[in-house]
Amino acid sequence: MNKKHIGSSFDSFLEEEGIAAEVENEAVKRLISYNLLDEMKKQNINKTEMAKKMSTSRAALNRLLNPYNDSVTLSTLTKAANVLGKRLVLQLQ
Repeated sequence: MNKKHIGSSFDSFLEEEGIAAEVENEAVKRLISYNLLDEMKKQNINKTEMAKKMSTSRAALNRLLNPYNDSVTLSTLTKAANVLGKRLVLQLQ
Protein backbone atom coordinates (compact mmCIF):
# COMPACT_ATOMS: atom_id res chain seq x y z
CA MET A 1 0.00 0.00 0.00
CA ASN A 2 1.34 3.43 -0.94
CA LYS A 3 1.41 5.60 2.18
CA LYS A 4 2.81 8.68 0.44
CA HIS A 5 -0.33 10.80 0.99
CA ILE A 6 -1.39 9.59 4.44
CA GLY A 7 -1.92 12.61 6.68
CA SER A 8 -1.80 15.15 3.87
CA SER A 9 -4.71 17.36 2.95
CA PHE A 10 -6.80 16.71 -0.12
CA ASP A 11 -5.70 20.07 -1.54
CA SER A 12 -2.03 19.19 -1.17
CA PHE A 13 -2.69 15.80 -2.79
CA LEU A 14 -4.30 17.51 -5.79
CA GLU A 15 -1.38 19.94 -6.04
CA GLU A 16 1.19 17.14 -5.85
CA GLU A 17 -0.65 15.30 -8.62
CA GLY A 18 -0.73 18.49 -10.71
CA ILE A 19 -4.51 18.48 -11.06
CA ALA A 20 -5.63 21.08 -8.52
CA ALA A 21 -6.63 23.76 -11.05
CA GLU A 22 -8.45 21.25 -13.26
CA VAL A 23 -10.42 19.80 -10.34
CA GLU A 24 -11.33 23.25 -9.03
CA ASN A 25 -12.49 24.41 -12.49
CA GLU A 26 -14.69 21.35 -12.85
CA ALA A 27 -16.17 21.85 -9.38
CA VAL A 28 -16.96 25.50 -10.12
CA LYS A 29 -18.63 24.62 -13.43
CA ARG A 30 -20.72 21.92 -11.77
CA LEU A 31 -21.78 24.32 -9.04
CA ILE A 32 -22.80 26.97 -11.57
CA SER A 33 -24.76 24.44 -13.63
CA TYR A 34 -26.58 23.03 -10.63
CA ASN A 35 -27.37 26.51 -9.29
CA LEU A 36 -28.80 27.62 -12.64
CA LEU A 37 -30.91 24.47 -12.96
CA ASP A 38 -32.13 24.85 -9.37
CA GLU A 39 -33.12 28.47 -9.93
CA MET A 40 -34.88 27.59 -13.19
CA LYS A 41 -36.83 24.90 -11.33
CA LYS A 42 -37.76 27.32 -8.52
CA GLN A 43 -39.03 29.84 -11.06
CA ASN A 44 -40.74 27.15 -13.16
CA ILE A 45 -38.76 28.06 -16.29
CA ASN A 46 -38.09 25.22 -18.72
CA LYS A 47 -35.08 25.05 -21.05
CA THR A 48 -37.01 26.24 -24.09
CA GLU A 49 -38.27 29.33 -22.26
CA MET A 50 -34.86 30.02 -20.79
CA ALA A 51 -33.13 29.83 -24.16
CA LYS A 52 -35.73 32.14 -25.68
CA LYS A 53 -35.37 34.69 -22.87
CA MET A 54 -31.59 34.57 -23.26
CA SER A 55 -31.88 35.02 -27.05
CA THR A 56 -29.82 31.91 -27.60
CA SER A 57 -30.31 28.41 -28.92
CA ARG A 58 -31.41 25.47 -26.85
CA ALA A 59 -28.10 23.78 -27.76
CA ALA A 60 -26.14 26.72 -26.29
CA LEU A 61 -28.23 26.56 -23.13
CA ASN A 62 -27.63 22.82 -22.87
CA ARG A 63 -23.86 23.48 -23.05
CA LEU A 64 -24.21 26.04 -20.27
CA LEU A 65 -26.22 23.67 -18.09
CA ASN A 66 -23.96 20.68 -18.76
CA PRO A 67 -21.82 20.36 -15.62
CA TYR A 68 -19.02 18.71 -17.61
CA ASN A 69 -18.78 21.35 -20.35
CA ASP A 70 -16.52 24.21 -19.29
CA SER A 71 -16.63 26.13 -22.57
CA VAL A 72 -18.98 28.90 -21.46
CA THR A 73 -18.47 32.63 -21.72
CA LEU A 74 -18.99 35.36 -19.17
CA SER A 75 -21.53 36.86 -21.54
CA THR A 76 -23.61 33.68 -21.52
CA LEU A 77 -23.36 33.37 -17.73
CA THR A 78 -24.41 37.00 -17.32
CA LYS A 79 -27.41 36.56 -19.64
CA ALA A 80 -28.55 33.49 -17.71
CA ALA A 81 -28.20 35.27 -14.38
CA ASN A 82 -30.11 38.30 -15.64
CA VAL A 83 -32.97 36.19 -16.98
CA LEU A 84 -33.29 34.61 -13.54
CA GLY A 85 -33.21 38.00 -11.81
CA LYS A 86 -29.74 37.36 -10.42
CA ARG A 87 -26.32 38.96 -10.74
CA LEU A 88 -23.17 37.17 -11.75
CA VAL A 89 -20.46 37.89 -9.19
CA LEU A 90 -16.86 36.85 -9.85
CA GLN A 91 -14.11 37.17 -7.31
CA LEU A 92 -10.35 36.72 -7.41
CA GLN A 93 -8.86 35.37 -4.21
